[in-house]
Amino acid sequence: MKKNIIIGFGVVGFMLSCATNPLTGKKTLNFVSNSELFPSSFQQYGDFLKENKVVSGTTDAKRVETVGVKIKGAAERYLASLGQTAYLNDYRWEYKLIESKDVNAWCMPGGKIVVYTGIMPIAKNDAGLATVMGHEVAHALANHGAQRMSASQLQSLGAVGVAVATGSQTAEKQQMWQQYYGIGSQVGVMLPFSRSHETEADKIGLILMAIAGYNPDESIAFWTRMSSNSGGQAPPEMLSTHPSDATRIANLKAMVPEAKAVAAKFGVIYK
Repeated sequence: MKKNIIIGFGVVGFMLSCATNPLTGKKTLNFVSNSELFPSSFQQYGDFLKENKVVSGTTDAKRVETVGVKIKGAAERYLASLGQTAYLNDYRWEYKLIESKDVNAWCMPGGKIVVYTGIMPIAKNDAGLATVMGHEVAHALANHGAQRMSASQLQSLGAVGVAVATGSQTAEKQQMWQQYYGIGSQVGVMLPFSRSHETEADKIGLILMAIAGYNPDESIAFWTRMSSNSGGQAPPEMLSTHPSDATRIANLKAMVPEAKAVAAKFGVIYK
């Protein structure tokens, strides 16, 4: 009976939390609303800026601001073309360059962006930076953060289900089943889920950078530089949250023509 109740709640929760994302056209799992997520995101961003060195007034800092504003504008135009002019109403865009050797960048839910100085030499030019920022903004626009939080909640619920189903077994067997579930759900569900988000963000990011006036072909050059910088130190793809560099570059090559075609609808033409 307890097992059926848990499964029932899970099914109902899944059905009630599915909504179509306008950028992907897909039903997405999301237990967390923007009204809940954004205030926390903005608070965390403010705390982060207080605890880290913000670079301002430099050429690179101005580049981050300029590219960020163009990506924002591209997102607004793209969503308007999809009949989603109100989608960004609660966004509070901000673009900061942070002093750090980390080769990284991110965008929190609600449009709060950080680029680390460590990635700037690899970005190399504005198009490379647009590749990075377009990708990170795409994660936010597609609600990937909320989806991952929701998936983690379901994963935890599944662990409870395993505990209930194996409650009559010995402690040793219960622990064994929990280990099987943990490995299986991580490798078989959570990691592929994360990799699919990366590929989705690559596709949306290409469209945004193309509409913003940056040639999406440059994304391939950027990721080739990223691959060289990593020196082949990434884990096997099936055990990673990200696609391998080779997979990502191959996917980008296939996605570029569509990004150019979408940009052409906005009067931005690439050969």
